[in-house]
Amino acid sequence: MEVRSHCPINFTLEHFGDKWSFLIIRDLMFKGKRHYNEFLEAGEKVSTSVLGDRLKRLEEMRIISKGQDAVKKSRIRYSLTQKGIDLLPMLLEMIIWGGLNDDLTESPKEFMDQAINHRDDLLKEIREQLIKDHLAENK
Repeated sequence: MEVRSHCPINFTLEHFGDKWSFLIIRDLMFKGKRHYNEFLEAGEKVSTSVLGDRLKRLEEMRIISKGQDAVKKSRIRYSLTQKGIDLLPMLLEMIIWGGLNDDLTESPKEFMDQAINHRDDLLKEIREQLIKDHLAENK
């Protein structure tokens, strides 16, 4: 992928210049979604063409990988790669910012408290679970 500049903010935006990529990563990271139809059923109502395009793009960028579902072999199962898991601190900061600034936030109060007051412990806990759920299964 060619980027316009190697400023870290520009580099990140060129990878995730739209909300759909972040929402797919959110669903993989925090909501346990792993299949195309689960992403499609998310509350934000992504179109099938946009979803397919973003999944392909995230895979090309090695943020996610796809493989065969262990239960239903004909179904594709998406996983975060290490590069995808490395986005955890950024997504947690987005949750904190949104939770503090949206009076109608869906983020549970307990989670917000832990994210704000025990950030490092929460990051460690989530990271370990993501590695177990997404990377260990591919070995």
